[in-house]
Amino acid sequence: MEFWKVTLSLLDGLQNTCMIFALTLVLALPLGLVISFGSMSKFKPLAYLVKTFVWIIRGVPLMLQVIILFYVPGFLIGRPILSRFSSVIAAFVINYACYFSEIYRGGIESITKGQYEAGQVLGMTKTQVFFKVVLMQVVKRVLAPMGNEVITLVKDTALARVIMIVEVIQAAQNFASYGLMWPLFYTAVFYLAFVGLLTLLFNYLEKKLDYYKG
Repeated sequence: MEFWKVTLSLLDGLQNTCMIFALTLVLALPLGLVISFGSMSKFKPLAYLVKTFVWIIRGVPLMLQVIILFYVPGFLIGRPILSRFSSVIAAFVINYACYFSEIYRGGIESITKGQYEAGQVLGMTKTQVFFKVVLMQVVKRVLAPMGNEVITLVKDTALARVIMIVEVIQAAQNFASYGLMWPLFYTAVFYLAFVGLLTLLFNYLEKKLDYYKG
């Protein structure tokens, strides 16, 4: 009976874990692409500004970013601007968008100029060349490092507990007050299952894009 009680409690915590994971991916993936274009901009002040921002975000621990977004506005204006959950989502999205932007930038810059020139010779605009010639090759090249970041995101969701968001580890830790420590180790099963499914998904995607070997 105790086992099922713990399992149900962890599944409740897993809902928040999945929500943080899903919302971060949905928002950070496109935002990362926008940031990568900013860092590659030929307008140097913009490029330097974006690169500096990315450097700061990547250099500051994600846990500290969550704390700053939730608590600092409260100190400055007397009340939080964002709810606990919104603070977590905002911190995660900004953090992962910056990491994704560097992966995108590396993938885009790895495409040779000859492919852009060939597309333009065929009468394509720069936008058409990017979406019809370059994009899928970039996706193929960034898939593996992107997969690593996505798997890291699964485990980073545990940082939400720093401002008392009940994710799966926080749900397990609540049982520690009753002298039960094994639920903390039991959470590994949930993480392994989650990561296992993602690994299978990325392996499938890599095989589907295997014809982009160039």
